[in-house]
Amino acid sequence: MRSYHLSHSGAGLSGLSIREHDTPAPGPGQALVAVRATSLSFRELMVLDGTYVLPVKPDVVPVSDGAGEVVAVGPGADAVRVGDRVAATLFPSWQDGPFAVEHVAQRGGSLDGMLTEFALVDVDSLVTVPTHLTYEEAATLPCVAVTAWNALTGDGAGVRPGDTVVVQGSGGVSLFALQFAKALGARVIATTGGSAKTARLRRLGADAVVDYAATPDWAGEVRSLTGGRGADRIVDVAGLLHESVRAVALAGTIACVGFTGRTAPPLDPHALFASGATLRSVAVGSRAQFTEMNGLIEAHGLRPVIDRVFPFDEAADAYRHYAAGTSFGKVVIRHP
Repeated sequence: MRSYHLSHSGAGLSGLSIREHDTPAPGPGQALVAVRATSLSFRELMVLDGTYVLPVKPDVVPVSDGAGEVVAVGPGADAVRVGDRVAATLFPSWQDGPFAVEHVAQRGGSLDGMLTEFALVDVDSLVTVPTHLTYEEAATLPCVAVTAWNALTGDGAGVRPGDTVVVQGSGGVSLFALQFAKALGARVIATTGGSAKTARLRRLGADAVVDYAATPDWAGEVRSLTGGRGADRIVDVAGLLHESVRAVALAGTIACVGFTGRTAPPLDPHALFASGATLRSVAVGSRAQFTEMNGLIEAHGLRPVIDRVFPFDEAADAYRHYAAGTSFGKVVIRHP
């Protein structure tokens, strides 16, 4: 079997290499998964450039997101069977409830990830993938899809029919949030940095699209589109929280799921207080949330948006394509 390894976080693509290993055998409570596909997210770029917020061990097998087929099970691994189509959670020990420090061990960081032909996985961190999805589609779910689901539903109140939800850009989290919010009955306003993607966002279900290249005051435009009220929920992927505070409705929710903008002006606590909004940081989600999300995907026949699929031997090219920032949807690596 072959696996990719990253010499250390911050090494960049020059630190990525591929090696051959003996195929392992599953121990107690483990399954051996033949990984059929993996997908990249912004997290993987942070692991490469050394800015990821959680520990990354030296020589790690990178990439948190993957899906495949169970080909062997160890003693006591009765929750799955050979032949099951599965994906692995990013935080293996986070089964349910709120995130806690004991759950920080993460796949593709402090633990080996999925950019390998075979992965040993604890069975209690596996979920069965929706039956209508291909392996390439299922591989997009563990990080960004679960993050989007948590951003929309993980605060207890969740998105209700008739709510207005704002999603930013056309990255993985935002496209999943758009699809999920529409399935939950919300009105969705999407933002984008150019008119080229407007039609595609509308085809995915966006009720309105704000081009912030043409309309830099996107927060003001959101207020205009909502009759001055603002959005009930904003899924903020850029870290521009000062703008989200301007766009959110009184007592609305801002789910902070990342900071793709790298830098942002400081958030004015007076403006946040005046908004009455809840600001919540979202770190992916639990296995229970993953399973709940899969139920919605299956019930509505949703399909992830995939930009491009690369073969396993061209994983470095997949990273380069994703890092260029031109993709619409997920960049996937197909395994042998």
